[in-house]
Parts: sequence; C-alpha cells; structure tokens
Amino acid sequence: MMLAHRLDAAERIAREAGALALDYFNRRDALVIEQKRHVTDLVSEADRNVETLIREALSRAFPEDAQLGEEHGLSEGSSGFTWVIDPIDGTAPYLNGLPGWCVSIGGMDAEGPALGVIVAPVLGEVFVAARGLGARMNGAPMRVAEGDLRSGLLGVGANDRVASDRVGQMLADLMEAGSSWTRYGSGALMLAWVAAGRLVGYAEPRMSAWDCMAAYAMILEAGGRVLPFPTGSAFTQPHPVMGAGPATFDELSGLCAFGTSRDW
Repeated sequence: MMLAHRLDAAERIAREAGALALDYFNRRDALVIEQKRHVTDLVSEADRNVETLIREALSRAFPEDAQLGEEHGLSEGSSGFTWVIDPIDGTAPYLNGLPGWCVSIGGMDAEGPALGVIVAPVLGEVFVAARGLGARMNGAPMRVAEGDLRSGLLGVGANDRVASDRVGQMLADLMEAGSSWTRYGSGALMLAWVAAGRLVGYAEPRMSAWDCMAAYAMILEAGGRVLPFPTGSAFTQPHPVMGAGPATFDELSGLCAFGTSRDW
C-alpha cells in the first residue's frame, strides 16, 4: 500500500531529522538566529537545515509529491499527494533550552489529512498515524480522551495574528465553562497529545498547515474530530485549528466560535 510505504519513509526521515535537531539543540548557544515578524517569532539555521534534510530525503523517495514547509515554502508536485513539513515546531522553547518542541511531517491527499509523524527528541516520544493504519505513540495504540471539556486539560495556542483582547475573551469563555487550559510551546505537539488522550482538545485561532496537518491525521485515526483546514490557494495561509475527542468537540467549537459572526 502506497500510504504505508509513505508512512514508513516519513517515520525514518523524521527520526533522522529529530537527531539533527537535537544535535543543534545541544549546541544552541552557537546557532545563528534571525527574527521574522517580531522578537518572539524566530528562525535559526537549525530550522532551515533540518527542513532541507527532510525535503531532500522526501524528494529522493517520492519525486512526484508536492511539499509545503515552513522555512522553504511550496514546491509543486504531480502525484496529488502533498507533504507538509515543520522542521522544528516550538522554535522559541527550542532556542531557550525547553523540551516543548518537535519535528512534524504530515501528508495530505484529496481526502484530507492522510498521515503524520511527530518526533519529540528531548521527550523521547514518536507519534505516528496514517488513514486506516492506526495511530501509535512509541508503538502503543493511541485513542482520544472520552470525557468532556471539563474532564481533563485543554491545550490552547495564540499568536500575534489575532487581537489580544479576542484571545483574552476566548480564554475567559473557556474558563467560565469550567475548562482548565494549558500551553506547552508547540501546537503540533499539543495536537498529538489530543490524539494520545493526554489533552481533551486543542484550539488555536490561527495556525499554518505545517503546524497541524500531521497531528490532524493522528487525531482522526485515534477517533477524534478536527476543524477542516482549507485547501486550494488558501492552504498556504493560517487558519483556525481545532481538534478534540467526540464528547468535547461541539462544545469547544461553540465556545471558540471560529469562523462565525464572532469571526477571528
């Protein structure tokens, strides 16, 4: 099966990329760091070089597939399959010596999120999933949490693309509903934890495809629900992201109200 073949390759490549990222992490005081949009939106030579490793390995294995990466953009393909790459999700924690970062490789086709691999090197955890092939963390099956919004921790994220008062209102609404929320630094990793049942859900008003696509495949395969990510020309732009177990998703969606009259 081609999807299983792609998943095996993605896991191998993600592990190699994770090892390179960890090597840079252990030598991070020597990294060349640049600012992107603002002082907390950073990129380092580690991000760029890890993405180059991933893209070159995927190109050798699947030369007809498209690729979209955070650092090197979109390269077109002819197969109908697109790899979605975040070489280091959680660059700010990474550069500050914190463990909340990961390497994320996702894949999507005409049916949506198809596969995902997330490697968290400092934590020693590897999450993998593909449509119809199950979802696993370090080889053990994953399943989303069965409880509602108040039965566990909710992951949240936000950034400067959304007005601070709007984010504050979202958090206030979630707390008023009895939710306990947390933020760990990497949205991709928190979404993977939704698939693993560690978080009841995750919501962020603006994320890019490379932040969520791998974990979206995991959540779906682990029995959860996700907010669809736009396709076509909108695919390269940030959009609201949400994933949760079935007992949490509808209430979380109503409270966050992404894409409604309370539009973000």
